[in-house]
Amino acid sequence: MTDTLLESQLPDLELVHRGKVRDLYAVDADHWLMVTTDRLSAFDVILPTAVPEKGRVLTEITQFWMHKVERELGIPNQLTDIPLEQVIPDPAIRAPLEGRSLVIRRLEALPVEAVVRGYLIGSGWKDYQASGAVCGIPLPAGLELASKLPEAIFTPSTKADVGDHDANIDFDAVVATIGEDRARQVRDAALSIYAMARDYAAERGIIIADTKFEFGVDAAGTLHLIDEVLTPDSSRFWPADRYAQGTSPESFDKQYVRDYLETLDWDKQSPGPELPAEVVEQTAARYREALERLTRDA
Repeated sequence: MTDTLLESQLPDLELVHRGKVRDLYAVDADHWLMVTTDRLSAFDVILPTAVPEKGRVLTEITQFWMHKVERELGIPNQLTDIPLEQVIPDPAIRAPLEGRSLVIRRLEALPVEAVVRGYLIGSGWKDYQASGAVCGIPLPAGLELASKLPEAIFTPSTKADVGDHDANIDFDAVVATIGEDRARQVRDAALSIYAMARDYAAERGIIIADTKFEFGVDAAGTLHLIDEVLTPDSSRFWPADRYAQGTSPESFDKQYVRDYLETLDWDKQSPGPELPAEVVEQTAARYREALERLTRDA
């Protein structure tokens, strides 16, 4: 496979953080460079196999949604107009970064994951089976796997370090972490973004089952949308024409990889297993189709 970037190396910039997928570098006192690699994580473990063009697809989708959210909902984001050439003037170093790198504002990230669920799947389904609730929110009895919820719910989680697992928490835990006013602001923003995106994606044959947002604040305390937005990495995208309650639906996201990994004798601890070529190719195709469906005629 060609044209993959598993890990960026920028000798002239300080590496601030290497996450599951993104590498963050310091540019100056007000800006970072965010590089979205082709790494893939599953069950909070970074897999050793890269997915070609994944980083570029994620970057394009994130930019699309950030502009749409700001335009339609008035929620600002981390994007700037600073071109990559201004930060990485050397063409040879810049080439593998093109299309997957953004110069972004330095913001203080809030220490919670703002998860919104419209359907019952994943860890939410497991919580519901155990308690009849998700993140302390009681749900009607008798729901099945992949059932549509009566209304979208805010089900936050902790923000784990690389290699650790996120954990579902209730709203009171968010209040204890960032304060009641900020917690309500994050919850309301996340639910508003999800509702807008859900309706938009539905017109293009995609069900957004759930998604994860991250938020940050600037020096004035203004809330901003950061990191990635409504990508196949941070969301479950299902083709509407193949959705069926009671089963784990086909998807445009990395659920395909998760389902494959569930067939292996793997304890979901690092190191992760190599992915076969067919799984990589199918995953890359799903990511590309998500991008095409979401951004065509937009």
